[in-house]
Amino acid sequence: MATALVEDYITRPSNPLSRFYRKIVEGERISREEAVEIYQSYDLLSIGILADTARIVRTPEAVRNHVYWVHNFHINPTNICEANCRFCSFKKGPKSPFAYVMSVDDVVEMVNKYPMKDELSEFHVVSGLYDQQGLAYYRDLFVALKKNFPHVHIKGLTAVELDYIAKLEGIPVEEVLTILKEAGLGSLPGGGAEVFAERVRQLVCVDKIPAAEWLRIHGLAHQMGMQSNATLLAGLGETPEERIDHILAIREQQDKTGGFMTFIPLNCYYDNNAVDASNALTGVENLKNFAISRILLDNVPHIKSFWIHIGEKLSQVSLSFGVDDIDGTVVQEKIAHAAGTDTSQALTKAELINMIHKAGKIPVERDTVYNIIRVYDSVNA
Repeated sequence: MATALVEDYITRPSNPLSRFYRKIVEGERISREEAVEIYQSYDLLSIGILADTARIVRTPEAVRNHVYWVHNFHINPTNICEANCRFCSFKKGPKSPFAYVMSVDDVVEMVNKYPMKDELSEFHVVSGLYDQQGLAYYRDLFVALKKNFPHVHIKGLTAVELDYIAKLEGIPVEEVLTILKEAGLGSLPGGGAEVFAERVRQLVCVDKIPAAEWLRIHGLAHQMGMQSNATLLAGLGETPEERIDHILAIREQQDKTGGFMTFIPLNCYYDNNAVDASNALTGVENLKNFAISRILLDNVPHIKSFWIHIGEKLSQVSLSFGVDDIDGTVVQEKIAHAAGTDTSQALTKAELINMIHKAGKIPVERDTVYNIIRVYDSVNA
């Protein structure tokens, strides 16, 4: 639990957030109104203490200092997309000189060129909505990836992509999930959620599936035995209250189907897209998003700070705001970089381990579903 000095700070009668510390320690659920009050506070130290306390009390003692990462490889088969999301800088039209399409053989060849392919444990597969890459393409892609790299888990296709494929084929999403699971799909990424607030979606991604359908598709995957992630893309002009409502919708879905492994608060970038850059989040707002996520999501095991989005240094700081995962090696991230993030395209294992160690935590290499592969403590690091 908290040190005596920290506990004295958060529990003193003059601290208006002290009652939330007691509720978290006692395992009581934080309400929407209470979350808004915490978010509105300028006492960032107390907010961090609340979030870290929530992480600690919900984590087995033996792993309380663990920070997870995965050796993963991002695969984006095409940047051609029919959607018109105002925040997207990755999408290209089919006639664009910068458009590309990868065949199944192209993808396999690309992975084969990666010198550490034998050490990979995850493929992260997301793409554009392109009618030449339908169900047969992804079925063949997953079969080929499992044949050539049987040791690698496939985390692939957002709920938006699954819905698009189902409509393209004229079949239910359930059938798409069944076929792709048989082909090798192991879990779903959390993309496509953006912000659930319909007001914001009408402004920035009007042709994407609504929040209820995104949640339904993840619930279907959970009922089929697949786990998934969930995200929030902040910085689109949403209010703090709308961010909180988004997080609470995840909590409600988790109460029903229980398959979310981790929640990932992301922030928008504004190069080459149509979103007003005045909506950009500050570092404080990013830290509040991590903290509120951990405080509210008492039923989701992990909170992730995606270092690609917020940078290595703020990712380290987030580890004191309820975060226990920083994603992984990534390799060839394209979507956030197209929008202007200036982080590296990838990090080596050594860089990830060093980043976590210097934050005072124990680096733990995991697979997609959080089975531990190796603990890099001070003896064997």
